[in-house]
Amino acid sequence: MASQPRAWQRMLSGRRLDLLDPTPMDIEIEDIAHGLAFVARWNGQTIGDYAYSVAEHSLLVEQIYALIQPKAPIRWRLAALLHDAPEYVIGDMISPVKAAVGPGYGVLDDRLTAAIHIKFGLPATLPVAVKKQIKTADKISAWLEATQIAGFTVSEADKLFGKPAPDIIKGLRIHLRPPLAVRQDFTARHNVLLSQL
Repeated sequence: MASQPRAWQRMLSGRRLDLLDPTPMDIEIEDIAHGLAFVARWNGQTIGDYAYSVAEHSLLVEQIYALIQPKAPIRWRLAALLHDAPEYVIGDMISPVKAAVGPGYGVLDDRLTAAIHIKFGLPATLPVAVKKQIKTADKISAWLEATQIAGFTVSEADKLFGKPAPDIIKGLRIHLRPPLAVRQDFTARHNVLLSQL
C-alpha cells in the first residue's frame, strides 16, 4: 500500500504545520513574517531591485484599511494585516492561476486563515462586512501596485481593480525594500496591533 504524501511543512521556528489540518498551536508570527517577506507579489514581475513582497503589501493594506475605516476596532486592523497570511506557506498565486487550480486552493486558504485567526484572537471567519472592507483596501493596494511597479496603465488598473478615491491614495507610494527590513516591520506592526486588542 502506498504511503500518504507528506502534507506538513517544517517552519524555521521548528513547528510542523499540517496543511490539511492546520492548528493554531503550530502558527508563529515570526514564521508568517519571514515567509511573507520572501513571497513576491505579481509573480515577481515588478520593477526595482527587490521583489514587492506580500508582507509589504499586507502593511499597505492595513494602512489603507485604517484610512477607509478610521473607527474600526483594532482587531479588524489586525485582520487586515493578516489578510494574506496563509501565503507564507501556499505562496501568492495570481488570480489566473487560482482559477486554473480550482476550488481546492480556496479550501486550503480558508483552513489556514481560520487557524491563523484563532491563534491571534480573531474569529475563525470574519464578519462579511469586515471582509468586504478589507477586500476594498486590498483592491486599492493592488491598483497602486499595478500602476506604480507592475507596468499597468491607469485605465487598465481602473478596469481590473476599480478606480480608487483620490483622497485615499493621495501620498501613498509603493516601497521596495530588502526582505529582512520588511519582515522586521511586519512583525513589529503585528505586535503593536496585538498589544492593543
